[in-house]
Amino acid sequence: MLSTFLVFLPIAGAILVWALPWRTPRQAGGFALLLALAELAIWVGGTAGFDYGNPGLQHSTTAVWSGDLGIAYKVGLYDWSLWLVGLTVGVMAVAIAYGLWVGRERARAYFGLMLFLTGATVGVFVAQDLLLFYVFYEAMLIPLYVLMGVWGGAGRALATIRFVIYTIAGSLLMLVAIVALGLTEGTFDLTRIGTSGSLVMFLGFAIAFGVKAPVWPLHGWLPDAYREAPPEVSAVLSGVISKTAAYGLLRIAIPVFPEPVEDMRVAILALASIGLVYGSLLAFRQPDFRGVVAYSSLAQMCLIVIGLFAVNDSGLNGALLLMVNHGLVSAALFLIAGCIERRTLTGQLARLGGMARGRPILATLLITTGVIALAVPGSSAFAAEFLVLNGVFTVGWGWAVVGAIAIVLAAMYMLRVISAALHEERGPAVHDRQLDLRPAEVGLIVPLVAVLIFLSFWPASITDHSFGGTPTATVTSRFEAP
Repeated sequence: MLSTFLVFLPIAGAILVWALPWRTPRQAGGFALLLALAELAIWVGGTAGFDYGNPGLQHSTTAVWSGDLGIAYKVGLYDWSLWLVGLTVGVMAVAIAYGLWVGRERARAYFGLMLFLTGATVGVFVAQDLLLFYVFYEAMLIPLYVLMGVWGGAGRALATIRFVIYTIAGSLLMLVAIVALGLTEGTFDLTRIGTSGSLVMFLGFAIAFGVKAPVWPLHGWLPDAYREAPPEVSAVLSGVISKTAAYGLLRIAIPVFPEPVEDMRVAILALASIGLVYGSLLAFRQPDFRGVVAYSSLAQMCLIVIGLFAVNDSGLNGALLLMVNHGLVSAALFLIAGCIERRTLTGQLARLGGMARGRPILATLLITTGVIALAVPGSSAFAAEFLVLNGVFTVGWGWAVVGAIAIVLAAMYMLRVISAALHEERGPAVHDRQLDLRPAEVGLIVPLVAVLIFLSFWPASITDHSFGGTPTATVTSRFEAP
């Protein structure tokens, strides 16, 4: 029941937020935050009783919808998907708290949408039926569309339209692939579907997930969406929603289509390598804080894809650890960007500078997060990227060389944004009256940074408690339930 509870608690909470007559907007936001924290507490409790040596499905629930069509409500958790659910509920709780802190207008609508998005995203990570997966995958689009279109910046209309067009186009391809695969196999149950050699169906899934990630060259919606969405929604988009695409590759595309994966692996690694370097170079050239984080997310998602398509223990472990690490890093950076924008009314790096003086907490959190992001030895990002490069090296040393070059580029753009915001000559948007981070803001960002520091000391807390200890065997066995 744990999986079902994690899905429907926030959805039920969203309905209550919309339906109840709250006296003040802060009451609605406080209730939403309470539910988000309860969701996080339930997940923490679930980790204690999880059997990490068992690569099979746990905490599963099944209810048949249509026996003739082989459609069922089937949800459950694997040891590795447990961490992605934890990333989701953690980042969403922080995002809801940020929205409460800044005082979003139309609070009932806003906080209800955030809770609904939480439930839909968790649903993607626990769904074990293809059609159910698609329902949750598409359900995420509804709140994201409204959150960006109503509470976004001045260019929100165009950003929202691009996001929706790209996402719907990819999703339609996936729907065709899902129907074709389900009818061919006689079931939509992911634990019963065998392997397929269909290149067309594989591409339907791969393109849809490539758009959502996003990875090059399917990233056209990314820069505007990440810039125009509210900071906490950008944090969710980059930190959590992009991971649903990586999950889809790992849960569906790679294990169900082994022959197309083998045939297309060089092409996919080539595209991901181009995107890795391209995103890193563009991140270095961006004039604004959010633009740097947006294109760095493109680069990191391409590196995750490289790890996944290495299809070996090191690559898969590294990709999973990098998913969690990047989710926390990007969420923290977007929230820091939001805090800076609230003080200076801009994110343009040329107008910032000198913010370290008199703001030690802001400087400490930005430097700490930035140093982890640039993958210094001993950080969680370094552990994840080392595993990915070690895994892809066995496929071809050239891929590892490209990855190493991109890591150097990551250091360049992260050091640039840190220097531009904190240490260069004070820009016209910065003045002495702007305060350091307030206690509430510190309380939002510090937990994310604290988890990153914990993972830096103990990355094995994830890598040794995922895939039942045998990632490649788990993937090639198609995650069959015990």
